[in-house]
Amino acid sequence: MNFGKDFLFGAATASYQIEGGQKDGIGVSTWDVFAKRPGKVLNNEDGKVACNHYELYKDDVKMMKEMGLKAYRFSISWPRVMPTGEGQVNELGLAFYDNLIDELLKNGIEPWITLFHWDLPQALQDKYGGWQSKEVSRLFAKYTEIVVKRYSDRVKNWFTINEIMCFTTFAHRDRCFHAPGIALAEKGVNQTIHNALLGHGLAVRAIREHSKQPANIGLVENLATYWPVIDTEENIQAAREAWLDGNDAILLPALTGKYRKEYLDLLGADAPEFTVEEMEIIGTPCDFIGYNYYTGIPVRATKSNRIGLHGKEKLGVGYEFLEFSNDYARTDMTWPITPKALYYALKFSHEVVPNFPIYITENGMAAADKEELTGEVNDLSRVEYLRTHLETLLKVKQEGVNLKGYFVWSLMDNYEWSFGYTKRFGIVRVNYNTQERTPKMSAHYYSSIIKSQK
Repeated sequence: MNFGKDFLFGAATASYQIEGGQKDGIGVSTWDVFAKRPGKVLNNEDGKVACNHYELYKDDVKMMKEMGLKAYRFSISWPRVMPTGEGQVNELGLAFYDNLIDELLKNGIEPWITLFHWDLPQALQDKYGGWQSKEVSRLFAKYTEIVVKRYSDRVKNWFTINEIMCFTTFAHRDRCFHAPGIALAEKGVNQTIHNALLGHGLAVRAIREHSKQPANIGLVENLATYWPVIDTEENIQAAREAWLDGNDAILLPALTGKYRKEYLDLLGADAPEFTVEEMEIIGTPCDFIGYNYYTGIPVRATKSNRIGLHGKEKLGVGYEFLEFSNDYARTDMTWPITPKALYYALKFSHEVVPNFPIYITENGMAAADKEELTGEVNDLSRVEYLRTHLETLLKVKQEGVNLKGYFVWSLMDNYEWSFGYTKRFGIVRVNYNTQERTPKMSAHYYSSIIKSQK
């Protein structure tokens, strides 16, 4: 598979999932508090130690270099930099990321920073209600300014926020299985989504204003993905309509600066409060979009149906979701393996914003891999997952979608949120007792792909 020598291959992680290092002035995050609530995380596990990347970062960078990674996408811990989310800055926290960035650059690896990957300072949750408040959107921009002033002499590629749904919808609706885990009325849920989008737009402007070099900026979204179960014109249109409906709360306003009329009509009185000025901020032009992709939903055309979207019921939408059979191939998260949905998601995105640069910022699978007596980890299922998805990406790139790069999720096994340490997404195995790292077969496969580019 030849993506071309300019195609960017990297790996991704997140601060709370790998760093550990609960010292040197770091503040308390919403995930620290959430993990202490009985029954919220499997085995009551937390991220206090995780992969101890805070102390082992030099070894981890060396491992990245040996794999041939061209880029590393990691997130900054807001409470490590600003323990209460506002006011005082923690110099020791800033110094850690100075050291990490310098180590990456010394080894020829480009740093790609995500400013927020869910670990909100608990003090902002207590004082303002977290993302329920537009004040937190403004404080996020101030935090962004501090980070950008510090690192933009060496960093030019920035992601503002990772997967807004995961700390809004997943945290405040239904089972509330992500931090802060506080149930809200439907209007409140939708307001947190809007406020996070506002934070994104304000952060884009802060980066533009304060970067010491021309910056490249984007949002990371786990877009809703659908594919036509049979590739008829009617089913493709049905999948397109499902894609528009599924992405009208976050992705489409971020790309266009507007909420679709269909979305606001569906929400009715539960629509978020917003102004024309806020929508202009949300739509502040970016340089690329980052898509996280794991699984999708098969769709076919129908004359009438009822679909649950955004906490509402939508009638007569012209498409229906199909059930997966029990024997359908799945990951260890029980997520169906659906590379075809990735193909159509990128094609539909290309239709909305033609030729807009796209990075796959996360793609991978949890697998029940285990270490052999020889010390090898032969995760064949992950190798095939990566192979089929990379083949899909090459196809869509050859068909004209402006795909610029790919970050595998994840560099190493880590704290998988409410699943604790029970699910392994890494291409490198982590022994959580000894912190030993063992590259899996998937790491060797991925490395061979990177090193074969021409």
